[in-house]
Amino acid sequence: MNIDKKITDDLVANDISFVTTVPCKQLAGVIDEIDAREDIFHIPSNKEDEGMGLCAGAWMGGKRPAIIMQNTAIGVTINTLATLIQYYRMPLPMLISYRGELREPVACQVEMAVHTKALLAQMNIPTYHFHHQADVEELDAILKYTFMCNKPVAILTDANFWGGYGDQ
Repeated sequence: MNIDKKITDDLVANDISFVTTVPCKQLAGVIDEIDAREDIFHIPSNKEDEGMGLCAGAWMGGKRPAIIMQNTAIGVTINTLATLIQYYRMPLPMLISYRGELREPVACQVEMAVHTKALLAQMNIPTYHFHHQADVEELDAILKYTFMCNKPVAILTDANFWGGYGDQ
């Protein structure tokens, strides 16, 4: 199974037509797949909170949005999540590379991994952790859920899900 294609197919199947992304090595394949699709308007963002603002505008303009980002930026998105996305009950699937777990080669990534799930839980954001590639089978149901209940959801995808960090 091509995981990048499966993720993008599920986005399209759930009428997600606007995706903003912040660069991430783990997410590069899915970002490339999204960028190649004519049925998804892809706009890269400089920062995750800026991307959430773009998603809010897309939602208000009648599009179903999603954001693709790293967990290391969860901290800078808290205000935007609380005062924009959650306050106005906007659905927002967040496909998040979960950096800082076992075998992480970059020490500074670890610190945010320690706080990611707790911050999402404190904000009452439903969170799903994809550790094995078979977990992607849940994505369609998760996307349906976020648009049914008008809530943001976090889909954490760790290095194991993406195939590891390569040779170390």
